[in-house]
Amino acid sequence: MTAKHNVLIIAEAANPEWVSVPLVGWSISNAIRQKHNVHIVTQIRNKAAFIRAGLVEGKDFTAIDSEKVAAKVYKILKLLTKGKGVAWTLATALTSLISYPYFEKLVWKQFGELIKAGHYDIVHRVTPLSPTAQSKISKKCRKYKVPFVMGPLNGGVPWPKGFDGERRREREWLSYVRSVYKLLPSRNSTIKNSSCIIVGSLHTKSEIPTKYQNKVIYIPENGVDSKRFNRNAQLEINSPIKCCFIGRLVPYKCPDVLLIAASPLIKEGLITLDIIGDGPIRNELEAISRELEISAGVTFHGWLEHQEVANTAQRSNLLTFPSIREFGGGVVLEAMALGLVPVVIDYAGPGELVKADTGYKVPIGTKGELIDSYRQMLINIASSPSEILEKSVNGKAQIDAKYLWERKAEQVTEIYDWILRSKTKKPTFF
Repeated sequence: MTAKHNVLIIAEAANPEWVSVPLVGWSISNAIRQKHNVHIVTQIRNKAAFIRAGLVEGKDFTAIDSEKVAAKVYKILKLLTKGKGVAWTLATALTSLISYPYFEKLVWKQFGELIKAGHYDIVHRVTPLSPTAQSKISKKCRKYKVPFVMGPLNGGVPWPKGFDGERRREREWLSYVRSVYKLLPSRNSTIKNSSCIIVGSLHTKSEIPTKYQNKVIYIPENGVDSKRFNRNAQLEINSPIKCCFIGRLVPYKCPDVLLIAASPLIKEGLITLDIIGDGPIRNELEAISRELEISAGVTFHGWLEHQEVANTAQRSNLLTFPSIREFGGGVVLEAMALGLVPVVIDYAGPGELVKADTGYKVPIGTKGELIDSYRQMLINIASSPSEILEKSVNGKAQIDAKYLWERKAEQVTEIYDWILRSKTKKPTFF
């Protein structure tokens, strides 16, 4: 058995009761905690959720109160975005350049002496996931010969051509100059002084300078909670084929593309569609459904609790998810864990996660091209529904083998062993 290591995990965003980055931060940190002697450092907003999850403050985790800065940044973001959950590049920039450095300063103030004394075998910064968030702690760790691991890093997937309208509706003005972060002196220092950089996507891997690729390891960002997603989807492939969309109803996830592409098949009774999620364009989508005269075959479920998402989704055969800018694509993995077969756009996260034997991929293109291509894919699937069952079985097997959070913790353990030289060969997993 691999020896347990003493690990200080820095996870500013980590919360078992939230979604997106905080849920990823919590899930990977908690999974590693099952295998090693771990102390998690998180932001104070996560304290109550950690305690409800059974962790003991002071023993299992420390909550850092950085609200002096974080609260002000949050207010600015709320003002600029009007609370609509858009302008993610702007939000990432402000938190990476202002909130997180202050948080990390407080982390070092409280844990610096323990790190200097060699109390921890490894310091692992799990979140922020964004490559734009730099860590001055990496240089300090190297000075005191304590390995510093960073990741899974992910983000910054370029907007595909032909979607400037969606880009503007998402208020992604800053995305045009996002790459400027690479010029920050702290970026080179962070990468140089890190012992290993775990990247959550091939795009992020490509952004790491060539001279540091020897310390880069690719592990897809998201994983699956085997306790939450342990059911089987509808395996009987009857007509109509049951499809679902899961996610926020926002422009870049392209639920409008799905409705328009699927409309002829819905009218013919070949498929039905469940839309699970809510967001600023829901009214627009419901109007499209009425205009296309497909309301009888489309159900808008709104926002559901975690467990209800799985309960509703498992009644489907396909996850129809035409998002054009997903960094991680966790919903794709969760759907596969249930036995749903994903139909995704071959771009960014979903394009990396879905293989020919586990799902269907539609080539990226302009919005009009996507509508045509996605429609043709659905027509092909409806004409050969027997393929769905085989892909479903393969997808679940792939999840069990590589994507459960327990598997992610095993992969991270191999990385720790490699860094600490008990394993000499750099591990590869995907």
